[in-house]
Amino acid sequence: MSALPFPSNDAALAASLFTGHQGWLLQRLLLRLRNRAEAEDVASETFVRVLHAGRLAAIREPRAYLTTVAKSILLQQWRRRDIEQAYIETLAQLPDAVQPSPEERAVLLEALERLSRALDTLSVKARRAFLMSQLDGLTYAQIADALGVSASMVRQYMAQGLRCCLAAADAA
Repeated sequence: MSALPFPSNDAALAASLFTGHQGWLLQRLLLRLRNRAEAEDVASETFVRVLHAGRLAAIREPRAYLTTVAKSILLQQWRRRDIEQAYIETLAQLPDAVQPSPEERAVLLEALERLSRALDTLSVKARRAFLMSQLDGLTYAQIADALGVSASMVRQYMAQGLRCCLAAADAA
């Protein structure tokens, strides 16, 4: 006889949560996504994340909680698609001789996604400052003017951004 992955009380709560709300969540996702397979994937991932969080007994408003988790999953998927699209557009501009292999593309895309997730942990101003410097090539003074902060604040934002990027690289 195999052991349950969590205590039997949690198993009962999980079963109750799933049977009571899976159909509702799927219908809600279908309305938003208009693709049954994608909606089923997001619904399944939602329940997996809820179960792995291990706080089933603490859930007081199951539909609100499931909606929040599902929205988080959708945002991650949409961000990944945006990154993939930007990457594909950039690759299309490269000559064939320097096109990366499919394996290199996958590694680069994963690194871009990791960096994107890391930068999302920064405040809006810190993220904007870092991207203005790294992508637009603006000076600290130009960034300070654009954001309405001091150049020393921009230096702090840049340090935060660099620490984020280093942490993402170390996590690889």
